[in-house]
Amino acid sequence: MLKKLGVILVVVLFTCFMALVPAMGVVSASPKSAQERPAAESAYSKTMVSKEGTFKVTYTSDPEAVPVNKLHSWKLKVETADGTPVKDAEITVGGTMPEHGHGMPTMPSVTKNYGDGTYLVEGMKFSMMGWWEVNFNIKAGGKTDSVTFNLRLQ
Repeated sequence: MLKKLGVILVVVLFTCFMALVPAMGVVSASPKSAQERPAAESAYSKTMVSKEGTFKVTYTSDPEAVPVNKLHSWKLKVETADGTPVKDAEITVGGTMPEHGHGMPTMPSVTKNYGDGTYLVEGMKFSMMGWWEVNFNIKAGGKTDSVTFNLRLQ
C-alpha cells in the first residue's frame, strides 16, 4: 500500500511539474539551427517595430551591456507607429535561446509604468552566452501586437 502511494505521489508531482514548465520559460519546441539565426545587423537593434507595425519599441539594459548569468532590468519605451508614447499598455515578457530550445531561467515582468510610455522590466537573466530572443506581447488602445529582440551575448 505504501509503495503504491509513493508511485501515485511521483506521478502527481511529475504531472504538476510538467504543467509548470511553460510558465518557467522552458520551450518544448525543437531548437532552431544556426542557419536560422538572423544574419543582418539590423535584426539585433535595440529599437524594433512590432510584427503588425502597431508599435515601435526600444529597450535599454541596466547595466548597459546585457550581462550573462546575472539578474538585471530593462526599460522598455513603447510608442505608436507615429511616435506617440503608449502610456497604459499591458505587457508580457518571454525569452528563449532558439538554438538550444530552452527559455530564460527567470520569469521577467513589467513592475513599473512611468506614465510616459516607459516601463520597467525586472527579472531579466540570460543563463549562457549565445543567441537569445526576447519577446514582448503588448496590448494597448484595443490593439495587440508583439515585438522580438535578438541578442548575441558573449
